[in-house]
Amino acid sequence: MARTLYCLLLPRFNMYSLMNIIEAPRIANYLSSAPLYAVEHISFEGGEISASNAMSVRCEIPPEQLNRNDMLFVVGSWGAERYANNKLFSWLRVQARRGVAVCSVEQGAYLLARAGLLGKKKATTHWSYIAGFQEQFPNIDISEQLFTEGGQITCCSGSTAGLDLMLKLIREDHGEALAGEISNQVMHHPVRSGRDPQRKTLGRGLERLGADVRAAIEVIEANIADPLSVPEIAEQVGLSQRQLERQFNKSVGCSIVQFGLLLRLQHARVLLISTDLGIREIATASGFNSLSHFAHAFRKCFGRRPSANRQAWPEQEEAPHWPGTLGSFLETLNTRNKLI
Repeated sequence: MARTLYCLLLPRFNMYSLMNIIEAPRIANYLSSAPLYAVEHISFEGGEISASNAMSVRCEIPPEQLNRNDMLFVVGSWGAERYANNKLFSWLRVQARRGVAVCSVEQGAYLLARAGLLGKKKATTHWSYIAGFQEQFPNIDISEQLFTEGGQITCCSGSTAGLDLMLKLIREDHGEALAGEISNQVMHHPVRSGRDPQRKTLGRGLERLGADVRAAIEVIEANIADPLSVPEIAEQVGLSQRQLERQFNKSVGCSIVQFGLLLRLQHARVLLISTDLGIREIATASGFNSLSHFAHAFRKCFGRRPSANRQAWPEQEEAPHWPGTLGSFLETLNTRNKLI
């Protein structure tokens, strides 16, 4: 009997994340003599649910109870960080009590957290939202990796991580050979583990960064709220300040101070869109001692006041927009030699 995979879609879900969840089971059916999986799209909104790319999927209202062998995927992206539906949360808890395997996809982790299904479990979401998730749910162990597993609860970071997760599930259900055939069909090699990191580049390929520079970046990221001085970073890495600054400029294309400022601004932007913290609180949590300095740096980098960034995708805009990436920042430095 085919195992049913229910995809619970939230408005503005990521179509790419959904496709990476459902394609591997579809190919498993194609390669097998009998159907192995059935996919159902459900939503508490019902009817046509639009994705962030304006494509839509017709959904049915969720059944009252899923079967124990079923698997439920909660697929959310833009706006899921603020999505609240008590009826949905209650329904999720019912399915979990019945022993149904539940998996969040991308920002779907917010719904599992609000429904009380994550507890103190290890979880993940898309890397760009991890700072905001930590702020809202400090007791949940959030980790930047492709997917996490804890009993019947799984969290997937979205995008191509969904394919790695589904190949693992198919391997567990039907063996290594079938999973390998599917991997060949979609030309996805190598298949990654859940522990693999979500990000491989930081504006430039990580292969260009030496171990000392990567270590310095990790130190900067771990001290966003209370930034360390360059000598303190160098001491933790085990290099002289001059050595580290020379390696950092050569590999990354900007100074340690410039890079740290951009990371703090990106951190602040995530807190703005994913929490209800005040702007002064966000400035402090992002390592700024002065609100005016924060506001000036933010507007210079992103072209907007912090107060204009409280929504990841404002209702009046047709599409989301996320300017101010590290790559564009480095390009600006290289072409104009200007500080943000």
